[in-house]
Amino acid sequence: MQSLKLVLALSLLATLAVSPARAQSALGASGDEGEPFRRQEWRVPTSDAGIAARALLFRPPGDGPFRLALIAHASTQNVLRRAQMPQPEYRALAAFLVARGFAVLVPERLGHGATGGGYIEDQGGCDEADYARSGRATAEEIARALKFLQTQDFVRKDGAVVLGHSAGGWGALALADAGPKTVAAIIAFAPGRGGHANDFLNQICAPHTLIAVAGEFGRAARVPVTWLVAANDTYFAPAFSRQLADAFRSSGGTVDFRALPAMGSEGHWMIETEAGVKAAGAELERALKSPKPVVAKKP
Repeated sequence: MQSLKLVLALSLLATLAVSPARAQSALGASGDEGEPFRRQEWRVPTSDAGIAARALLFRPPGDGPFRLALIAHASTQNVLRRAQMPQPEYRALAAFLVARGFAVLVPERLGHGATGGGYIEDQGGCDEADYARSGRATAEEIARALKFLQTQDFVRKDGAVVLGHSAGGWGALALADAGPKTVAAIIAFAPGRGGHANDFLNQICAPHTLIAVAGEFGRAARVPVTWLVAANDTYFAPAFSRQLADAFRSSGGTVDFRALPAMGSEGHWMIETEAGVKAAGAELERALKSPKPVVAKKP
């Protein structure tokens, strides 16, 4: 009986000791600005009312308002790797964007690293992967963080750009239905899900399903997409990535597909490195230019 009381007491203490940083009431800046580029920890909303996602914010000097760039990180189906994931930073990419006048938010999504919580982006089993559901779940988390930052005085309400990497890029494709008033442009680095199936290079879980869902996302898309992939990407090789982009385009989406030179030992991670950002620089410059207004598709 005493043991039961002790367990209950410890459980109560754990509940009361939940960090305020994990509560949605503690949204916004959670630390001082630092270097580089006014680096600052923030908390942004998630679909879990009890958990605020950890995020990093970078911005140029001055008060703004600045165009917003949101970087959506990669993911993994491996529970342990996901729990141990360090805070995503994409420092070289953030530096590139800040130098061009953007405020840059890099949020850590639910189920990853220190943010914790349930992994709502789970695609399920390899043979019967639900890529549509996982992509839309990622898109929802991106949209919540985006909307919150656009309420800040230093952020412009228009001209936002979403840059997604791997699973984050897949979520960005699902977000392409948001419309130009919410997102002006999407830049996707090797977007997809199910790569390295069973840890084998160039193996993808249910590849035909992934292609079909790319077409599904394309049918609803209203935001132009720049699709970038390195020549030595072994998660979603250029030939397969082109199939995904073609499916997105043939269903009505606007895509500019570009294969980039090989980078390092694994091109899938190029955008996390300074050399990779430099190699993609010309394509990034072109994609970041203020886009022309996009006419919304008729329902």
